[in-house]
Amino acid sequence: MLKDYFKKLYTGTQADFFDRACQAMDQEKKLFVITANPETMMIGVQTPEFDQVLCSAHSVIVPDGIGVVKAASTLGLEPHGRVTGVELAAHLIQHAGETGRRIYLYGAKEEVISALVKKISDTYSPDVLAGYRNGYGQDDKEILEEICRLKPDVILVALGIPRQELLINQWFDQLDKGIFVGVGGSFDVLSDTKKRAPQLFVRLNLEWLYRIVKEPSRFGRFYRSNIRFLREIRKIKKQMGK
Repeated sequence: MLKDYFKKLYTGTQADFFDRACQAMDQEKKLFVITANPETMMIGVQTPEFDQVLCSAHSVIVPDGIGVVKAASTLGLEPHGRVTGVELAAHLIQHAGETGRRIYLYGAKEEVISALVKKISDTYSPDVLAGYRNGYGQDDKEILEEICRLKPDVILVALGIPRQELLINQWFDQLDKGIFVGVGGSFDVLSDTKKRAPQLFVRLNLEWLYRIVKEPSRFGRFYRSNIRFLREIRKIKKQMGK
């Protein structure tokens, strides 16, 4: 449950985690990264199958949302800031492009993934892309078979939480190598289909506010998950006598 997620939360710097992920890529190891905000963790609390994935020994939870960072501090941890999914994905793509590694992309709308494929091909080389599929009407078993055949070094899955993590968890033991990351809506930003929050919002850890202003329909879901999250953190803190 929630307390267990913080026991395994990565608390180092974003730069150090990027180095760790790239080193794992270069050494052809496996790494399953879950980028977590308060909503992610609350979905885990409410969904036993996802809770198992979050608590699994082979997954690494990194604090994507500032709410997770602040909660970790409240519980006595010493986090060194966020590790954002969109920046992690961008860094992995860059490293793969510069070192001759290969990427597989799965998810998002066809126009979004096609734009991202073009951008990666133009920036590096078409050879960087082992394969790609949009996130609609696909056969997950068929995609796994394709990934097993192509043996990519990075697998980025943009299907939304928790579907992307549940799918990666199913695949993880069947593959010999790969950096697996559920990246949510990152393909939209990485493809330039959707603008990321201005740097001022990013520096002030207010990307969540920018997204709500741009997409007001997010507010209800954001409010409910964050209020529940704060209540649970207070309970844990009280139990710990802090």
